Amino acid sequence: MNMSLSITPQELVIIVAAQNQSPAVFNLEFLKYSGIIPSEWELARQPIYTPQVVQLAFQNSVVITAQAGRILFTETIESKDFSVIEIIQVARRCIQSLPNMEYEAVGINPAGHVEFDPPEATSTYLSKTLLADGPWQTIGQAAPRTRLSFTYTLERSPFNLTISEAKIRQADETLKPVIVFGGNFDYVLEGTTQPEKLQHLHQVLDHAQADLDTYQALINQNFLSVIESQPTLLPVFA
Repeated sequence: MNMSLSITPQELVIIVAAQNQSPAVFNLEFLKYSGIIPSEWELARQPIYTPQVVQLAFQNSVVITAQAGRILFTETIESKDFSVIEIIQVARRCIQSLPNMEYEAVGINPAGHVEFDPPEATSTYLSKTLLADGPWQTIGQAAPRTRLSFTYTLERSPFNLTISEAKIRQADETLKPVIVFGGNFDYVLEGTTQPEKLQHLHQVLDHAQADLDTYQALINQNFLSVIESQPTLLPVFA
């Protein structure tokens, strides 16, 4: 029986770019005192505090990373309903607590991977399904590692998609090849005043679920549907 390949977002990263953002602001006490994160959240490991970067990783799979000029909110979202994804509201509360930063752009970046059986199908998916055969496939002593990038002009923003090979570590410590689909919805904030840009930033966060749906549909309908007829390919999500 033929089986359909499909992908769901497994990780979500929200990147907020601000011209005058300093990592020093983002310590655990500030995040809890300002209400950006709930007071009961516990750290998963020791925080990183350096002049260049601050990173706080929590036990609920949320990671907040502050760098000069940008803040990253990361969460493992596999099998989570959108209503329980934390970082949308965390990013929103952060913006509300720091309204005077010069916000410039925001990225909604979902990522997921597909595992193929047999493993050889992982590399042939890129080299044989998405690429045409030719002499560029036979240069050197081994098959080339392939990484493809696409930029689409969508209604709300550009969408950048990167498709690449990777390996994930299994419970038995073995490495299994996968195809990673990394997405980026790139929003440059519109407006001539900071309040107008803040309003646009909140609108982007309001549409985050639509972006996740677009990511999933675009990949499933255009990149994975082309191999549904091949019975040897079976997706497994790790």
